Amino acid sequence: MASPDDAHAPNMVTGDSGPGTTLRDFLPIPPAQDPTDREGLGQNGTAGTGAAGLTQEPSLSHALANDDHDIKGRAQQDHAEDEVLDLGWNEEKKDIAAPLVGGMDNEELWLLVRRFNKQIYHLKATPYQVPGGLDLNIADQEEFSPDKMRTTLERLYMTIGVGVLGAVKHIARLRSWREQRRTAYFAAAYSVAWVFGFIVPLMSAVLIALIAYPPSRNFLFPPVPVSLIDSNTGGVQKPRSGQLGSDDSATGAPENHKGEAVEMEAANFMNGIASVAMGSASAEAKKATDESKLGPEKHDKTKEPMETAIFQKMTPVMHILGDLADNWERFANALSPTPPFPRETHRLRLAMLVIPIFGISLFVTSYMFMKGVTFTLGFSFFGDPIISPGLAWLNHTIPNWRKLLEVRNTILKGVPTNAQLTITLLRIGEANKAPLPPPPRIDSPPPTQSPAQIESHIRSTGADTALDASPEELNSAMRYNEHEAHEDAGPDVSPEQAKVSSHGRKGSKLINFLKGTTKGAVHAAIGTDHVRAAVGSEHAKHRLGAVPAANEVPISGPVEFKARYDGKKGNVYLSTATTVPVVAFGVKESTVKVAGTPREDLHPLWSVAVADICEVKKVGGYGWKAKLVVGWSLEREVSDGLEIRTVNGEMYKITAVPLRDELFNRLVAMGGQKWEAW
Repeated sequence: MASPDDAHAPNMVTGDSGPGTTLRDFLPIPPAQDPTDREGLGQNGTAGTGAAGLTQEPSLSHALANDDHDIKGRAQQDHAEDEVLDLGWNEEKKDIAAPLVGGMDNEELWLLVRRFNKQIYHLKATPYQVPGGLDLNIADQEEFSPDKMRTTLERLYMTIGVGVLGAVKHIARLRSWREQRRTAYFAAAYSVAWVFGFIVPLMSAVLIALIAYPPSRNFLFPPVPVSLIDSNTGGVQKPRSGQLGSDDSATGAPENHKGEAVEMEAANFMNGIASVAMGSASAEAKKATDESKLGPEKHDKTKEPMETAIFQKMTPVMHILGDLADNWERFANALSPTPPFPRETHRLRLAMLVIPIFGISLFVTSYMFMKGVTFTLGFSFFGDPIISPGLAWLNHTIPNWRKLLEVRNTILKGVPTNAQLTITLLRIGEANKAPLPPPPRIDSPPPTQSPAQIESHIRSTGADTALDASPEELNSAMRYNEHEAHEDAGPDVSPEQAKVSSHGRKGSKLINFLKGTTKGAVHAAIGTDHVRAAVGSEHAKHRLGAVPAANEVPISGPVEFKARYDGKKGNVYLSTATTVPVVAFGVKESTVKVAGTPREDLHPLWSVAVADICEVKKVGGYGWKAKLVVGWSLEREVSDGLEIRTVNGEMYKITAVPLRDELFNRLVAMGGQKWEAW
């Protein structure tokens, strides 16, 4: 992290200025280490939660949030300092100022916030120096849960899965020779390099160009929506959704917000896996029933030990998958940085690491390379008498040397994951007392026609006609046709049967009957909760108000959030008018200050300084199974709650918060805490 004296001095190598752009930040070396530090990444291991305020810049994220940015959005512009600016928290999409943050589109911002809300559930403050200068890393002691594993797998699909699919489609395009001039240039360059033995220098030079000069990416690999490309022929195909409504999804499904189609694909991907698992579980249950009739000697003695062993190993597996997704996002954000992070520093650092490979490859022959590889293999196999003492000495001298060599502390030092980028953007809003509004709620279905910007982009791709397809073929593939039969998942229902409106009428009647019966039971249970809460049941109090009234639109924020505490109706208030930001819960009885203004009709049940918060956790009023049943039967979104813990050991649980994610985001972005994800 840059010091205050050199924070705004331009880097002579990269041209960037601001936090994270000094020469020390440019070099891929980890910060100084101290064996007394838990992570071995800094010299400050004192107790506490971090800086008391956002402006004390305890991490690179905080420093960037408080920096004076060259390109400013609406949230970064000056306004009355004592007031919290409402940028459209309860407005429609078209009425929200754009851009909210300088240098990025609102759709990109909302994409990051939506995925942040799904990924981050439980944060704890850490007093230690954070790896790479950025907080919000996954804790080593991260807790395992099936929901968290599902979220991790969905995230892998949205990052690595979609990225790999795009690479496969690009390879198919090149191999097909449909874009003849582009494929011919690639083939000629490869052939010449092969003849003269310059394959590795050629690959290294192309890689340097792709990293250091972004326009080369679209020139060498003109982007086309992946759903429009046939992975077998490399030609044009009809997207699986029947239309081209998005450019970054595998199905091409339409969307109201950028990235929604990929998110729905990831959710459906996991639903499909869950369906297979449920089918396997049903077969297993039948097998267990049959075996129970045969006597105990027939029971499987390996089942329970294997299930126990697998469950114990799921936490490290989930952690590895999370790290994999984190590093993929870091590489993506290094290659295509988003303000306020430096534009050139991280990208040029990566290119600088490839340059030696290019230089060495000019002189190293294939013979020398193979000799080096075989020597390394032999030494790793037979060199234990040297390797083991060397590792023991290293572990004694630098206990956390493995942590120091992680990519987040070296080649990707200071490069954020998407979650770290999101919290930095949220902190920008808090630093300017202009909290970023959440993604607007859209209840209408997405459009059936391809967005105009996608169509115009496809028709102007590269030097060749896109995918060597005629305008008629492109029109046929992109246009939605409600009368056209689309791909079916299996042989149970033919495309002709799928068009018949009466198909599935008996099933629909059964489902409606079950929904009506379940709805009555849910209403009865909600009524019972009011009675149980009145006589002191804590569980019933936590469920009160979790199911909103029919057609109720959640209007809250950015200062007041509807909620309940101990079953009582009220509001959570966030005040930033004073030196120390405060969060409080009040009901309409007496007096409390909101944003510095006395409110005579409010009574604070409790009040906590934001700087004293050490843990924030999202919780549900209902269990996940009950939540699914209630949401399905009543067709309403169940409101969840938050647990807030302080450094003094106090815990406050607020429930029935319609804008739970938005309140969570404000709380974790307001203070100077350095967070870890649990």
